Amino acid sequence: MQVHCLGPGTELPVWVEALDRLAFGEPWGPLEDNELLLILEPSAFARWRFLPVVGEAELLRLAVAPAARRQGLARRLLGASEQLLKEQSISELHLEVRTSNAPARALYEALDWRFLGIRKAYYRNGEDAALYRRDI
Repeated sequence: MQVHCLGPGTELPVWVEALDRLAFGEPWGPLEDNELLLILEPSAFARWRFLPVVGEAELLRLAVAPAARRQGLARRLLGASEQLLKEQSISELHLEVRTSNAPARALYEALDWRFLGIRKAYYRNGEDAALYRRDI
């Protein structure tokens, strides 16, 4: 399985929309001008917003199909993302994740993402978000 990158104007694969819905309740739709989507077809994707002018990128969504979890796909996507974003003059990465998402938080911390704090009641259901940062 090879990591592929999709940019703005690219139609999202049907499986991405289905996985987005499964993981997050509703798909976000087409990529914006400053977004990239890295995919491991048909099992995982990472959606990023990047701002080269300030050297920052934010991980918007990372999803792995339930049957493909615990196989290192998220780790591969994050590694490929860092390499690609670094080539785009990005040096600082950000993300937020539900405080209850222990597997994701463990992965980010294992990959040297630094926990910054909590954003109270960030999600629609009132759950807090844990904020992370990584310099590359």
